[in-house]
Amino acid sequence: MSRSRSFISSTLAAAAVAVLASTPSLAHAQATQAGAAAKLDDPTIVAIFDAANQWDIQTGSLAEKKGSTKEVRDFGAMLARDHSAVLKSAKDLAKQLGVTPTPPRNFGMVKDHEDAMKQLDAAKGHAFDVAFLQHEIAYHQAVIDAANNTLVPSLQNQQVKDFVLKVAPNFAAHKLAAENLLAKINK
Repeated sequence: MSRSRSFISSTLAAAAVAVLASTPSLAHAQATQAGAAAKLDDPTIVAIFDAANQWDIQTGSLAEKKGSTKEVRDFGAMLARDHSAVLKSAKDLAKQLGVTPTPPRNFGMVKDHEDAMKQLDAAKGHAFDVAFLQHEIAYHQAVIDAANNTLVPSLQNQQVKDFVLKVAPNFAAHKLAAENLLAKINK
């Protein structure tokens, strides 16, 4: 596993699962999963979900500009478009329900995302394509794991829970598309 992929996977999963813990290690996140789930509330979960979508809009937009192949650029554009639609729908639902997204204190994922964007921005050509696709695979898996294991079980509002469950297959589809595209460009 590449350094970037390992970094993204472990930091996103750790931060999403153990969002209130002081250290973002995946092992710590898994060990404290049950405790973290009890501490999460709907506004915090909505903020985490919003951030996950915003960050994939940013990485997708970067790939749309920097991808060395049309397929990678098109995949980036699709991610930006799809996650923009999900983000808008989520914000509309939160507004309708009167839920104000409230990011967790010490939201370490912000720095992790900034670091990932710097790493991706520094890469060029085929190396960018590979790093971007590895990032997307790890990122989507981490979001899927966090949603299934911590975020969804912690949600109290059934409408928000239903919404997250409705869009969850899209995260899996994006991950699969990234895996397929990575396999194709690495032939």
